[in-house]
Amino acid sequence: MNINKVSEEMAVSKDTLRYWERIGLLPEVQRNDSGYRDYSESDMNWVLYIKALRRAGMSIESLIDFVKLYREPENTKAARKSLLMEQKKRLEAQQQEIQKSLNYLNFKIEHFDDHMLTFENEKLSYRATVTK
Repeated sequence: MNINKVSEEMAVSKDTLRYWERIGLLPEVQRNDSGYRDYSESDMNWVLYIKALRRAGMSIESLIDFVKLYREPENTKAARKSLLMEQKKRLEAQQQEIQKSLNYLNFKIEHFDDHMLTFENEKLSYRATVTK
């Protein structure tokens, strides 16, 4: 499959696909007789995998480490699992912070009229004391 179709099907820009290949996240994509990239099913699986880990917030540097470990001939399962577990912890911490923000916004929304009424009353009281 050519880069245009891969880009469209995977919702990844052509520049991103080239970049991922250049930095080693994707294996070197085979070329057709005309010299154009010809993505295999395996290449497409790598694109899906990289997208999933990027969505999970994994940095490019960590992804590069992960992919290097994956391609090493010796058993690197423990190291790869450790990288995934570290990313999971970061994502869970981020999720907790987002939940705190949501809780605060929900409170503000639920009590919006009360807060605005108090603010308006304070403003009126201030104006009354200033104009005397």
